[in-house]
Amino acid sequence: MTQMPRKAVFPVAGLGTRFLPATKAVPKEMLTVVDKPVIQYAVEEAAEAGIEHFVFVTGRGKGAIEDHFDLAYELEATLKARGKTAEIEMLKPSRPAAGAASFVRQQEPLGLGHAVWCARDIVGNEPFLLALPDMLIHAPRGCFAQMMDVYKAHGGNVIAVEEVPQEHVNRYGVVALGQRFDDRTHRITGMVEKPKLEDAPSNLIISGRYILQPEIFAKLEIQKPGAGGEIQLTDAMIELIADQDFFSYRFEGTTYDCGDKIGFLSANVALALSRPDIAPKFRPAIDRLLADRN
Repeated sequence: MTQMPRKAVFPVAGLGTRFLPATKAVPKEMLTVVDKPVIQYAVEEAAEAGIEHFVFVTGRGKGAIEDHFDLAYELEATLKARGKTAEIEMLKPSRPAAGAASFVRQQEPLGLGHAVWCARDIVGNEPFLLALPDMLIHAPRGCFAQMMDVYKAHGGNVIAVEEVPQEHVNRYGVVALGQRFDDRTHRITGMVEKPKLEDAPSNLIISGRYILQPEIFAKLEIQKPGAGGEIQLTDAMIELIADQDFFSYRFEGTTYDCGDKIGFLSANVALALSRPDIAPKFRPAIDRLLADRN
C-alpha cells in the first residue's frame, strides 16, 4: 500500500530582495495578497490535501512567520470580548493544531536543495509535500489535492507542471515526457534546468509544487553545487529518476509568481475579483482606474 504524505515543507528563508524596502523588516512570505499572507495560501493548500504537519525552513528575521501560525491570545481575547465571532473564525486557518508546525533554520543561503535537506530530520523516512510559497496557485481545487489523486494512482514522485511559450523555457526547469497516462499526467524521463531554447525537451516547466519520496534527502546529502553555486533540487531529482518513478501533472489553475512585483500585483487583482465580498465594489474601481488612463 502506498504511504500517503503527512508532512509538507515550506522553504521560507529567502531575503526577498526584489521587494525591498518592504522586506527590510517584514518577511516576503508575510506580504499580503488581498487579506492573507502569501505563505498562508500555501499552508491552506497543503491542509486541503490532508497534510497534518507543516515544516517551515526559516532564517534570521523570519519570526513573524512563526508568530502568524500561533495563538494570538491578546487579539483573540479582545475579539471574543467584543463579540467578533466572524473575525475569530477568520484566524483559525492560520493556527495549526498544537505541535503541528515545526521551524528549522537554514542558516546559510545555499539553495533550494539545501533548504529541503535541512528538513530531513523532521520529515523522516516518509514521503512529503514541498511548496514554494512564492508560487501562489489559484484554483477551484487546490493543486496539492489534485496531485494527491495522481500519487494515489501511481505512487512515486509527482511534480506539478504548466505550459509556457517555447521562447520562455530557458527561464525555468523543464521536464522531458515519457509514457502518457491521460491528458494531464505523464511519466518524467528527464529534467533540464534553464535549457537553451533548442535543447528544451518540452515546454512544460516545474511549477513549485512537489510530492517527493524521502530518498531525495540522500541525494541532496552528497549533491555538489550547481547553477549559481547553490545546491539545486532539480539536480538531485535528476539523480533520483534513475531509481524511482517521477510523474508530471499539468494541474488546473493559474500560477502567480508572488516573488515578482508584476506577479504579486496580478495575484492581488485576480483573487480580489474572485471574492464575492470584494469583487462587486472592486471591479468598478478597476474600471475607473483604467478609464482614467485611456
